[in-house]
Amino acid sequence: MIRWLTILLQLTKFRISLFASLSTATGFILAHQGLSIVILPLVLGVFSLACGSCALNQYQERHPDRIMVRTGARPLPSGRLRSSTALRISLFFLLLGILILYVGTSWKALGLGVFAVILYNGIYTSLKKKTAFAVIPGAMIGAIPPALGWVSEGRNPLEPQILAIAFFFFIWQVPHFWLLLLNSAEDYEKAGFPTLTRFFTLAQIKRITSIWIFGTAVTCLLIPLFGMVESYVVYGGLFAAALWLAWKAYGLMRPSTSEFFLRNTFNTINAYALVMMTLVVLESLSK
Repeated sequence: MIRWLTILLQLTKFRISLFASLSTATGFILAHQGLSIVILPLVLGVFSLACGSCALNQYQERHPDRIMVRTGARPLPSGRLRSSTALRISLFFLLLGILILYVGTSWKALGLGVFAVILYNGIYTSLKKKTAFAVIPGAMIGAIPPALGWVSEGRNPLEPQILAIAFFFFIWQVPHFWLLLLNSAEDYEKAGFPTLTRFFTLAQIKRITSIWIFGTAVTCLLIPLFGMVESYVVYGGLFAAALWLAWKAYGLMRPSTSEFFLRNTFNTINAYALVMMTLVVLESLSK
């Protein structure tokens, strides 16, 4: 039982799927200015869609995953799960997520959820094999969950408030991937994925990534300008977190950075997104 649970958690990339659900919940809470029972089918539906999409991605990339050291221990390349079983699991979660969003939310929310799956599995996964810059359109995927939560409350997806939040997640997604690349460039090249190392040196990639990380911090500090943060305590928290992230970005510019530092910076930028969501949600719930 524990073995199958472990395989399922790995196949569905539980932490990534959970993160998508949390960012969806953030968009909903900001739109609703509080909590509602409607958030349950919304979060469950997005979580199920994300699980199915991640599982389908592992099915799609099962062959290059066998070549890469970073992904060799996943359920499919390690031989712990048959590809046909993985495909059935992914389709189950995708259909379950669509059903939950159809019954429990709105057509707009369902449409955005399906669009995210098409963008990730149909477009981004294919682009990764053709261009090293696939991460730019792929970063749009990170912007969709909070917008999905926002429109589920009947709000306009083009309102400045949610565009500011979605833009933050778009900017955040790029260095999130490039930090992985800095640690696994040879792995990606060996598996046949074009990488930035074909165009830039590792030192240049680190500088580019640092700029994107600085941009992530600045984008977060712009959010209060759209009226979603009024508390000086919350704004102070966002500012302190931005300084913390900027310090990490500055460290990335050093001539030599260890694998531990790169991994630590990767964890930092993920934690930063969680801190941002927590602070703006607490601000919204306290009104």
